[in-house]
Amino acid sequence: MEAIKQIVRTPKNHEIRIKIPDHVPENDPVEIIIFFRNKTEDYNNKINELKNATQDKFFLSDLKEVSEDLKYVDLEEWQ
Repeated sequence: MEAIKQIVRTPKNHEIRIKIPDHVPENDPVEIIIFFRNKTEDYNNKINELKNATQDKFFLSDLKEVSEDLKYVDLEEWQ
């Protein structure tokens, strides 16, 4: 079995042409799988995670620690 991956954007007409490699014999069965994401749902999930991060003790602790680590770097001048 051989796998070929191509990532394409959905065209306006919602049609995609698939080029089968020349070494695949004519009439051989091939399997086509299409993966897509519901961007609205993904976007909403990310926004909700960001909102929840403001209440996350571990996230806030990490943020404070990184801020402290970088405090002195911010005061240095670039040469």
